[in-house]
Amino acid sequence: MADDRTPPVLNTSESPFRGFYRLSPEERVRRLAHFARLSDEEVLLLRSCLEIDVADRMVENVVGLYALPLGVAVNFIVNGRELVVPMAVEEPSVVAACSYAAKLARPAGGFHAEADPPVMIGQIQVLDVPDVEAATRALLGARDALLRRVDELHPTIVRLGGGARGIEVRHLPETPAGPMLVVHLLVDTRDAMGANAVNTACEALAPEIARLTGGRVNLRILSNLADRRLARARAVWTRDALASTGFDPDELARRIVEAWAFAAADPYRAATHNKGIMNGVDAVAVATGNDWRAVEAGAHAYAARGGQYTSLTRFRRTAEGHLEGTIELPLAVGTVGGATKVHPVARLALKVLGVRTAGELAAVMAAVGLAQNFAALRALAAEGIQRGHMRLHARQVALAAGATGELADRLADRLAAEGDVRLERARRLLREWQKGITSP
Repeated sequence: MADDRTPPVLNTSESPFRGFYRLSPEERVRRLAHFARLSDEEVLLLRSCLEIDVADRMVENVVGLYALPLGVAVNFIVNGRELVVPMAVEEPSVVAACSYAAKLARPAGGFHAEADPPVMIGQIQVLDVPDVEAATRALLGARDALLRRVDELHPTIVRLGGGARGIEVRHLPETPAGPMLVVHLLVDTRDAMGANAVNTACEALAPEIARLTGGRVNLRILSNLADRRLARARAVWTRDALASTGFDPDELARRIVEAWAFAAADPYRAATHNKGIMNGVDAVAVATGNDWRAVEAGAHAYAARGGQYTSLTRFRRTAEGHLEGTIELPLAVGTVGGATKVHPVARLALKVLGVRTAGELAAVMAAVGLAQNFAALRALAAEGIQRGHMRLHARQVALAAGATGELADRLADRLAAEGDVRLERARRLLREWQKGITSP
C-alpha cells in the first residue's frame, strides 16, 4: 500500500490524533479535514449525508433516510502509512476499541496487511447430466473458448488487468435434489466487488455449458464464499505496550492466548469471537458503501471450511515474549461500482481512508478486524468486557431516557458509576434532577 500519497510514518510511538476523543465533533472534523485534505463541500457532506432523491434511486419504495453514526478510528498504521479509518456503526465501544488496539500496536510498527488478487467465483448448477466424466472432459476441453467468451463480455475489466481466470468442475453426487455438476467460473474483477460482472458471465455461459454437458442448467450466480480473495493482517503488541495497560504483560498475553484458544476449539465461543471481529470489518464496509452482508456470509463460511466453525484469528507468544496476532478471511469489497459510486459519503470515506484499490481496502479491513479482536480479548482477559462497554452503553441509555447535551453526559457518568445502567434508573434520576429533588 505504500505510495507517495501520504508521507512515510516516522514516529510510530505517538499518533497525530492523540486525544482525538476528547475533542468536540466540530474540532474532530477540522482535524480530519486537515489530515485528509477535505474541501469545504466534503466537510458539509459529513452533516448532510444522503439526499432523499439519491436514496430513491438506490433502492425501492424509499420513504426516508436512516442514519448511523459515522466515526473514525485513529492511531492506525497499516503497511507504514498513517490512516484514519471511517466506521459506520451503532454499537458503543467499537470505534474506541479499534483505536486503542491500534495505539498499542504502534510501537512495533502497526499492522502489516495484504490481499490476494480479486478473483471471484461464479457457480453454474447443472442437473440431469447423463455422463459426469464425459461432461467434465468436455467442459475442461472447452476451457479456453469459455474464458474468451467471458472476456468479451467485460472488455473494461480486461483492459484494467482483470478478466476470466479459470474453469473448475465439481461433482456433488448426493444432494436432496439428486446428483449435480457445479461449474466454477473464476473471474478477476479488479477494483469492483464483482457480483454483477460474475452473474452476467454465468448467465452468458449457461447455454454452452448445457450443450457441452448434455444436462440442464438451473442456478447461475456468484458465491459469497470468496476464498480466492483472501485478506490477511498481522500485528505485534510488545511487552511494554501490554504493560502500559496497567496489567502484568506476561500474564495478560497468556490470558489473551488462552481466550483465543477457547474460540479456536469451541464453535459456541467462536461465534461470539468472530462477531466481534466483524464489528470492525462491517463498520468499514458500511462506511465505504460495500455489501457487509456478503462480507459476513463469506467470513463465517470460511471460518467453518474445515468442518468445524472456528476462529478467524490466531494469537501466540513470540520468542521475545511479545504477543502476535494474525487474521485471514475472505473480503470481496470494491472501490468502484454499487453504493461506493453512488453514495456521496461512501466516496468521502474512501478519500479519508486514502485507498484506491479493492486490495488496499481489503487489507485495511483485515487490520481493523484484527484490532477489534485484540481489543475484545484484552478486555475479556484483563477486566471483563462489561466494564468498558457499559461506560459507553450508559450514554445511549441516558439519551433514551430523554437527557440531552451536558445533562446526558452527567447522567451517563452517574449510571456507570453506580453500575446500574438501566433505562428505568436513568428516567428516575432524570425526573429527580428536573424536579430539583436531587442534583446532578
